[in-house]
Amino acid sequence: MPRPAQPARNARRRRTLTATAALAAAVALTATACGGNATPAGGGELSGETVTVAGVWTGSEQKNFKKVLDAFTEKTGAKTVFVPSGDNVSTFVGSKIEGGNAPDVVMVPQVGVLKQFAAEGWLQPLSKTAEKSATDGLAPVWKDYGSVDGTYYGLYFKAAHKSTVWYDPEAFTQAGVEEPATYEELLETGRTLADSGRPAFAIAGEDGWTLTDWFENIYLSQAGPEKYDKLAQHELKWTDPSVVTALTTLGEVFKDRQLVAGGPQGALRTDFPASVEHVFGPEPKAGMVYEGDFVGGVARDEFGRTPGEDAKFFPFPAVGGGEAPVVSGGDAAVVLKKGKNPDAGMKLLEYLATPEAAEVWAGAGGFLSPNKNVSAEAYADDITRQTAKSLVDAGDSVRFDMSDQAPAAFGGTRGAGQWKLLQDFLRDPSDPKGTAAKLEAAAAKAYGN
Repeated sequence: MPRPAQPARNARRRRTLTATAALAAAVALTATACGGNATPAGGGELSGETVTVAGVWTGSEQKNFKKVLDAFTEKTGAKTVFVPSGDNVSTFVGSKIEGGNAPDVVMVPQVGVLKQFAAEGWLQPLSKTAEKSATDGLAPVWKDYGSVDGTYYGLYFKAAHKSTVWYDPEAFTQAGVEEPATYEELLETGRTLADSGRPAFAIAGEDGWTLTDWFENIYLSQAGPEKYDKLAQHELKWTDPSVVTALTTLGEVFKDRQLVAGGPQGALRTDFPASVEHVFGPEPKAGMVYEGDFVGGVARDEFGRTPGEDAKFFPFPAVGGGEAPVVSGGDAAVVLKKGKNPDAGMKLLEYLATPEAAEVWAGAGGFLSPNKNVSAEAYADDITRQTAKSLVDAGDSVRFDMSDQAPAAFGGTRGAGQWKLLQDFLRDPSDPKGTAAKLEAAAAKAYGN
């Protein structure tokens, strides 16, 4: 949302709403920030305590997370208050700490931000109880992403599967095409769709994080996980030939007007919600939209589509003979030392580490858990079960969104770094080598090396 929302996302950054939904979210937001939930009459081990939680979630995501917090209240007696952070979590938390009003728990959507918080000395390590539950339920890769210098700070509670391509089954039927198995077949399928009347992809070029997700899936499959990890840590330069190759591959899509609805200029005027609308809305303009599992929720909530029926997806296909990629994003819960009630905050993390907590949101929809102990039956529909299983089954082969691992100046800032440079590349993909050089210059500045 990178942030996705880290689209979807966000969805880092992937959590924008249509005007109607935004109005409803604003009403809910005011009520949530001002109140919180009531302590049950029966009390509990944390009766009389208050836990303040900050996060980027708005709309239905915030509403459903509140159900998890309500379940925590019912279990412990603690009152909870959710405070919206906006997309720039780093700035929000820094200002709250400086003002002496830090939240107890923060839901952090970017690995780079988690590392920044740890470097500032703001974070409290997970308790032994939380760490044991996390170790029992999560693949080791999630502990790695939640740790800094060997200390486990961040509990990954909500995940995104960002290797899914969503499509309108009616468009596929009319064009006489089936789900592609390789990247080459994906482009061929897209051109056939265009010949039948719909361009292949609605690309949300206005939201730069979606373009980083395109690059990351291609790069992971084409270059492999070892180089992906090195590039994510800037141990490999962006001028490496593997980067130029991936940009060249991505440019095959960007330069083809059959594949990009509205061409580059149209894509640069399209944000994430609009890209979903272009495929699943009342006046479709494209047959497919690549983004995370959260596309299904938008198609359902905003356009009345039923995921698995009239809104389907297939895995992002293998590129250049590599393995099919599994790129993920996620939100990690951390406890701030300078919160008013860090001990109660840690109790919340201990609860979030359990399958019980995840199953509350799983039943409400719009949620994937990286916890393998969450029951498949807890999810509200078959397609979510399918994506959750794919994420869990990937185990340590999952790779976290690369831009979310980077310093925010490079991987998560509108109008700068990767977001801007890939928007420029969408506008004119004729010089992959030159774009790689610009990416390297921006990365070197952001990473300080």
